[in-house]
Amino acid sequence: MNKPKVVVTRKWPAEVETQLKALYDVQLNETDRPMSTEALKLAMQSADALLPTVTDPITADIIGVANRRVKIIGNFGVGYNNIDINAAKEQDIIVTNTPHVLTECTADIAMLLLLMSARRASEAERMIQNGHWTGWGPTQLVGQKVTGKTLGLIGFGRIAQAMARKAHHGFGMNILFYAPSAPEQAIVDELQAIRCETIEALLSEAHFVSLHCPGGPATKHLINEQRLKLMRPSAHLINTARGDVVDSNALIKALKAGWIAGAGLDVFEGEPNINPGFLELANVTLLPHIGSASEETRVAMGNRVLQNLSAFFAGHEPNDRVA
Repeated sequence: MNKPKVVVTRKWPAEVETQLKALYDVQLNETDRPMSTEALKLAMQSADALLPTVTDPITADIIGVANRRVKIIGNFGVGYNNIDINAAKEQDIIVTNTPHVLTECTADIAMLLLLMSARRASEAERMIQNGHWTGWGPTQLVGQKVTGKTLGLIGFGRIAQAMARKAHHGFGMNILFYAPSAPEQAIVDELQAIRCETIEALLSEAHFVSLHCPGGPATKHLINEQRLKLMRPSAHLINTARGDVVDSNALIKALKAGWIAGAGLDVFEGEPNINPGFLELANVTLLPHIGSASEETRVAMGNRVLQNLSAFFAGHEPNDRVA
């Protein structure tokens, strides 16, 4: 019996690629260069499964290509706003993601960004790297204390809750959150968290604001100029969610004008392109979308895709189906 044909759009951890080779007729991406639209269309026509990442735009044009063969798209990532879900549903293509396995690592990065922004760590490192440090001084690079401050979380899913635990139990931070639906009361009680009725109420109270909401049209530019002006001048904004949740131009304006003290970003609008205005600022920490970039997590993400594929090709419902 012929093995199903699978196309992987980017380089994956070697351990997972070895399993793919054993189980499927697999086309790997040895160069790790993003595939073009035409290459993705060809993959849709020649393979049974397409395995993209969160940076591959799987558009309606690609999904609707003539003579399509692909029956399942196994996304390598928990987010899937890179895929036109409505188009996939119309074409009866199953789409899966990789939830649960990157929670702690992404929360670690959110906490790292919070600490780096609060203590001006990126600015301090650049000072040494550029040879501008001349010795200790009482007023040099004075930032904000983190312990005991208030952390506001917009979105209160698994990653936000993991960050809240690190912040509350590790740093004694007070937790505020905004979420469309109420979480389990046991979690709220554990964290002594307070639910805000509006985003505006949270922004005005928190010393640090961390974003944990999904991307897409409903949350595009959720953090805009008007809302940034509600934050404390000493506050910091952290984004490990999706780049388009924040209006980049508005955030750059806020950081330049001192509406807020700093920001820590692991995601960007239109990435890998970054608004050049960010590169001119001292009070922003920039990371290249490494929220899940630990060896253990990336292997676990690949294994999650493998589990979904195995279920699908065995005629079962994949656990992580999103469409």
